[in-house]
Amino acid sequence: MTLHDQLVGSTRPRRLARDGRPVAQGRAPAERPPHRELVRRELAAYASRIRLHELVREHGSPLFVLDRDRVTTQLLELRRELPDVRIHFATKSLPHPAVIRAVDAFGASFEVASRGELDLLEREGVQVGRCLHTHPVKTVADITSAYLRGIRTFVVDSPSEVAKFAGLPCCDVGVLVRLSFPNPGAKSDLSSKFGVEPDAAAALVDLCLRSRLKVRGFTFHVGSQTTSAEPWKRAIARTLELMRTLEERHDVRFELLDLGGGFPVAYDEPVPALGELARGIREALAAAPEHLAVVIEPGRFVSAPAMTLVTRVVGTNDRPDGRWHYLDDGVYGAYSNIPAEDVHAPIFAAAELGAQPASEDAFERATRRILTRTRVPVTLAGPTCDSVDVIARGLPLPPLGGGDLLVSPMMGAYTWATATGFNGIAPTPVVVVGH
Repeated sequence: MTLHDQLVGSTRPRRLARDGRPVAQGRAPAERPPHRELVRRELAAYASRIRLHELVREHGSPLFVLDRDRVTTQLLELRRELPDVRIHFATKSLPHPAVIRAVDAFGASFEVASRGELDLLEREGVQVGRCLHTHPVKTVADITSAYLRGIRTFVVDSPSEVAKFAGLPCCDVGVLVRLSFPNPGAKSDLSSKFGVEPDAAAALVDLCLRSRLKVRGFTFHVGSQTTSAEPWKRAIARTLELMRTLEERHDVRFELLDLGGGFPVAYDEPVPALGELARGIREALAAAPEHLAVVIEPGRFVSAPAMTLVTRVVGTNDRPDGRWHYLDDGVYGAYSNIPAEDVHAPIFAAAELGAQPASEDAFERATRRILTRTRVPVTLAGPTCDSVDVIARGLPLPPLGGGDLLVSPMMGAYTWATATGFNGIAPTPVVVVGH
């Protein structure tokens, strides 16, 4: 089609009905835009809604924007898809006071792994006695501290861990035996570090009972960013089978099954909807006895969408392998999830979202809109002096200059929580929005 046709319409003759009116032309179904474009549209609308440019103008960069409403939205989705399951938020994923308060206000509980996490929950007024202590390896001091604060359910996966409970009153201490279900396809296969093989679990249960510990049930984790229901279905089926066998052998009744976390979020690629995964989990749980309580430990699924990161270009250089832009945050800070987990949140120029602060005149803004249609592969690097501090390579972005902003969604999980102070660079501040 010529430019003239695009502007004033095609000159091709149109079919007419008997009454002289044009016949509607058939149109092929529109293709679904690529994942990155869908994310860009959603992020642009979100940036406008929360007035992102004003937040940056007030607080500077780098900047985390933490949205409490998104915490609640994710919890609501979990409750809708898994209505009969108790939610214990994985505190470690985003241990920020605003998140703790939002989870507590929703009515969910927490899983904890350290005294520091318990300290945080207590400061925010959480009734920690409802929490599960899920770390399979603890010091005796950790166990004692948690017990004195009211926690009565712990996790074990080895005889040496069982022995650590010898000094506590066994009558009110319950344990969950951590099982291992390897999942090499997961982003982080947690069964490579923790858990007893199901075939060897009977001996550990025997030891717990001889030690006068109450075995409340079993727990497992199928791995982070699990994108199929099959690992959960296999693990649930095998665990229920193990429960039935051991209940008959020991004349006991297990009361709790902890499915762990692993529910995925979409970073640079789409993932299955939670409903698709939950359907498979519900099908597997249909074989569970009615008295059995079921728990999940979502972390990333709740916390990742809750934070958006804004960074700024502080330097640019044309190197032999192309153009480099140096940002005011990197892999030792907010992007610490890149080397730790090999996850890559989308990164957009703020101009692609209409979120670049309007310090330009009308002509400059029009020019920028045109330039955002052109994208060139660039390398993004962090602010430290370490050559490892590279955020992305070959990332297509519009032309950028000093002071331009970049925006990354899905930045709440294992980012702020795992950032360091390397090179003396201060941690990225957090501004909280939402109700």
